[in-house]
Amino acid sequence: MTTAETGPRPSEARQRLLAAATKTFYAEGIHSVGVDRLIAEAQVTRATFYRHFPGKEDLVLSYLREVHAMERATVDAAIADNASPVDALLAIAGSIAQAIQSPGFRGCAFLNAAAEYPATDQPVHQEIIAHRQWFLDTLTTMMAQVHQGTADSAARHFVMLRDGAMAAGCLFDPALVTETFLRGIEGLLRVNAERRSKESAL
Repeated sequence: MTTAETGPRPSEARQRLLAAATKTFYAEGIHSVGVDRLIAEAQVTRATFYRHFPGKEDLVLSYLREVHAMERATVDAAIADNASPVDALLAIAGSIAQAIQSPGFRGCAFLNAAAEYPATDQPVHQEIIAHRQWFLDTLTTMMAQVHQGTADSAARHFVMLRDGAMAAGCLFDPALVTETFLRGIEGLLRVNAERRSKESAL
């Protein structure tokens, strides 16, 4: 294929900067990592940094979009690989549990960023809300296939269980946290599936 067919290749320097930001922002916090640190980590010049990212906030937004893309790919794969909505939701929960038990886990990247960017008019905060709305909308669509009448509340329940597990997972034993989380999700799905079965039997 020609370049015209595939589109321009991402700049290697930009990719290095984004990789450095993704690693350090998540591990150490966004405000604690300065531009000079990222320039050194990515082995680029200051001029190169500002050519790709006019300011640090632009890099923060790109970092969050990168994390969103990774999480969306995981969720999309769980849905594509499981014909049953219950199995798809269990697979999504399983991927969350796996993340909590992974080395270097420091909680939810978006909740962490929200603590650093609390003002609702900030572009970073708005990016966080957009990600969370996508996740809630996706769960609501899936929950509607389990039980239409309680889809909204069940999806919100799932998100709250997820948020609690992500917060607890870096403070307590991740194995116990994920066991509790998965048990909660299984119970949530069982209750809603039973409601659908009872209504279908009427």
